[in-house]
Amino acid sequence: MSDWAASKGAQLADGVQLSSYDGVDYFPATQVDIPAGTCVTYVPSDLVISSSKALREFGQTLSSCENQLVSAGQSDKVPLFRVYFKILAEYEKGDQSPWFPWLDSLPRSFNNGASMTYECFDCLPPYAANCAFADRTNLVNFQKAVRPLGGPSSAPFCPGVLEDGEVLKWAYNVARTRSIEVNGECFIAPICDMFNHGAEPEVEVTYDPNTGDCYAYAIVDVPAGSPIRTSYGDPTDITPLFANYGFLDDSAPGSFCKLMHMLEEIEELGYGFSDLLFYKNGEISPAVYDVVLYHVLKKSDPGLAQGFYQAVMSGDESTKGQYQEQYWPYTKEELQNHVNGLIGDIDAWSRTARSYDLNTHPRAPLILQHNAFVRDTFVQVKSYIDNM
Repeated sequence: MSDWAASKGAQLADGVQLSSYDGVDYFPATQVDIPAGTCVTYVPSDLVISSSKALREFGQTLSSCENQLVSAGQSDKVPLFRVYFKILAEYEKGDQSPWFPWLDSLPRSFNNGASMTYECFDCLPPYAANCAFADRTNLVNFQKAVRPLGGPSSAPFCPGVLEDGEVLKWAYNVARTRSIEVNGECFIAPICDMFNHGAEPEVEVTYDPNTGDCYAYAIVDVPAGSPIRTSYGDPTDITPLFANYGFLDDSAPGSFCKLMHMLEEIEELGYGFSDLLFYKNGEISPAVYDVVLYHVLKKSDPGLAQGFYQAVMSGDESTKGQYQEQYWPYTKEELQNHVNGLIGDIDAWSRTARSYDLNTHPRAPLILQHNAFVRDTFVQVKSYIDNM
């Protein structure tokens, strides 16, 4: 695959080569010092698979599929679907595809939400299960959108491809885990798609919408002997990366606090999941205290809840602090109940995961690692709260 990419004009900076720890997962690494600003990787347009080029290539056939996707409420997934469609089209060509060496090098199994079973979802905390199930829902909607093409005029696919659920799942996972979206354009650039995730990445991958070329530039000085990584998303919480990409980033500082029963309060206060973290050292994001107290006050005294809401929304830290101090015992009790309950739930979910046969549930070990990370974090938070 590396030779094929080079023969098509892809370039790695001097001293950069593909490396592997296990002979399975390959990634770019550097044998020399690389200064910030260096172009580490260049991939010409001819090798780049993009949503805009797929639309030009498949035209009305693609548009008819997209209409069904839009009807399912997934218009935001159209760029990804176009890349998925292109991957299926090239798979259909087999070794006649110009991308065959790259396709042949790709993983055959994945651990993300789309690859999980319903039994897997039963072993996860609700937030993780929701994230993973959303990924599986995307897969199902992509399959529904493309399968009506099963007739004789359904170029570029034959019915055999469209009836093979494993092929459709594989194509989705390739598109989902190896693509990048920039300004509404979704693309995959072979070689650049081999960068692993880093919480503190060394490179940023960019796509030139005018030429269609792809570049990866070093954003920090990279010392010799280092892997070269990019960012797949928010590094502060392990769960979205686990659900969408199927790996566990142990370097993440914490995890979403799992206040799924307070979604209404979270939304009303204008917070997102990334604002509401429990940290591995036991500390708690300030927004968590806001959400929990607001929840408590809404249940006991709507008038007080409205006053606290106004303080939060107006940024009146003094008034908000007075509420937090006066009603701290109630906030603490609510947090303790939540943490203690979730620790018990995780123990139960993990017992179920350990009971699974790995031949039918090969993702159980990764699920157990995820649950252990969350549990350890919650144990630290429990100690922190109990001693406050």
